[in-house]
Amino acid sequence: MLLYIHIPFCDSKCFYCAFNSYVDRFHLKQTYMKAIEKQLIYDIEHYLKDEKIETVFIGGGTPSCVDFKEYENIFRIISPYLIENCEITSEANPNSATKEWLQGMRDLGVNRISFGVQSFNDKKLKYLNRAHNSNSAISAIQNAKCIGFNSINCDIIYGVQGDNFEKLKYDFNMINDQNIDHISAYSLTLEEGTKFFNKSHVKIDDEELSYKLFDYLKGLGYEQYEISNFSKSKKTQSKHNFGYWEYTNYLGIGTGAVGFVDNFRYYPNKNIEQYIENPISYEKEYMDEVDIKTEKVLLGLRSNVGVNLAIFNENELKKAKILIEEKKLYKVDNKIYNYNFLLADEISLFILD
Repeated sequence: MLLYIHIPFCDSKCFYCAFNSYVDRFHLKQTYMKAIEKQLIYDIEHYLKDEKIETVFIGGGTPSCVDFKEYENIFRIISPYLIENCEITSEANPNSATKEWLQGMRDLGVNRISFGVQSFNDKKLKYLNRAHNSNSAISAIQNAKCIGFNSINCDIIYGVQGDNFEKLKYDFNMINDQNIDHISAYSLTLEEGTKFFNKSHVKIDDEELSYKLFDYLKGLGYEQYEISNFSKSKKTQSKHNFGYWEYTNYLGIGTGAVGFVDNFRYYPNKNIEQYIENPISYEKEYMDEVDIKTEKVLLGLRSNVGVNLAIFNENELKKAKILIEEKKLYKVDNKIYNYNFLLADEISLFILD
């Protein structure tokens, strides 16, 4: 079982961000964290049962907006259920991840930090409405390394108006120069409810740029193991993300989070005030076999997880065989894998249609 905890507070709302987050509810921090504790206890009792928690991911929003002391009870609650050497990741923004906060979270048990850097270009950061600058990003990374975080990820966003290969090379070189072992590189998406939605001019659709960036990262030693994730070694890959792609059950704690147990997803209340009032009120979505199969294929082909051939019917197996013959897919033992993650959606639709 995986554990995801959502912290919805942010210093500023990025113009591309569609996640459930608030810049004007800081007065609710303490009561929200208490609500999280209540949901966590309930979910552990009803869904975890005799299982162990294999990974923890604290995301947002901005987890570093909340004082590390407010996480103490959460770690006290989950501690008995964690596997040995459990991967525990927290997202953080450079402007709020102070040295004191990083040290406090490490002392609680966090052993992996994911910084929302997005760019080392101050003009681009301002365009995205990020709350930090390039110097604060470098400082936060150096502080984390000084404290003893050996596993650090940096998020980079590309495909933004003004981006080009040289500018993005600079971002990746900056990360590599800091001896960071993991990069998540996301192409900008224009999602409903964001400032950038319906502003097509802010996004660059350039598939050739994506391929050039992937090749460049490989040259720096970052191997692609999912459409947006690159690591220096198998050891530094995100175990939590792999759990999602392998369709592992996960608890979803917090307003706007999502949990998945066996054949249903559950959704805590997206409204923070209503969530605080009743954190164990969920909407549930039951998944049928077709839904689960479709997601397994999509997730497997956009990552190194691959897809077990046993889930396909006779017609789908014939299509998979065609793709193997055409060198679009390759087979190892009883699983198929994708050469080109950018084609994952098209390949999946071809097989399943």
